[in-house]
Amino acid sequence: MSAIIGYVRVSTEEQQTGAQRHAIESRYKVDRWFSDDAVSGATKATRRDGFSSLMTYIRDGDTLVVNAIDRLGRDTVDVLETVERLHAEGVAVVSIREGFELGTPVGKAMLTMLAAIAELERTNIKARQMAGIVKARAEGRRLGRAKHIDDRAVATWRWENSETISRTAQHFGISVPSVKRAWRRAKAEGWLGPSVKRVG
Repeated sequence: MSAIIGYVRVSTEEQQTGAQRHAIESRYKVDRWFSDDAVSGATKATRRDGFSSLMTYIRDGDTLVVNAIDRLGRDTVDVLETVERLHAEGVAVVSIREGFELGTPVGKAMLTMLAAIAELERTNIKARQMAGIVKARAEGRRLGRAKHIDDRAVATWRWENSETISRTAQHFGISVPSVKRAWRRAKAEGWLGPSVKRVG
C-alpha cells in the first residue's frame, strides 16, 4: 500500500519545523514523518540522518512531500541527484511551495531553475554578511561572540517568578527554544528540585 511521506529540515537549533509541517498537512494526510533538525543545507542529503532513514523506509509507489525544494539538497546538483534517486525507486516527489510534481518534464525543468535560484540566494546572503563584517571592521566596531546563555540562571528565574517560557525569553532577550532547552536541562539535572515539574 502506497504512503504519503513528509520530510522537513531546519538548519539551526533556533528554528522549528512547525511551519513546514503545517504547510504540508494543509494539503496532504501524511502517513510518516522524517526530519533533520539543526542540519545545514550545505550538508549533502545522503549524509543527513533523517533523510537516510527516509530512504531506507520509502517504497515504490510512495509520495514524498516537502515544503520547498531547498529542503532536499545543498545545491542544484544535489537536489537533482536526490530527486532522480527517488524516482528510480518509484517514488513521486512533490514540493508545496513550488507547486508541482518534480518527476514530470516540466517539473524537472522548473526544479533545475529554482534550485539554481535558491543556490544563488544563499551565495548572495553570504556575500552580504561578509560585506557587513568588512564594513563593521572598517568603522572600528568590535564583532563580539554570540551571547552566552546561562541555562541555570534562565531556569532559576523562570521558576522563582512562575513565568511563562515566552516571558522568560523576553526577560533575557533570548529565543523561546533557548528557554525550552534551559528548562529541559533544569528538569534533567535536578537543579530546582523534583517540584520543578509543576510549572511546565
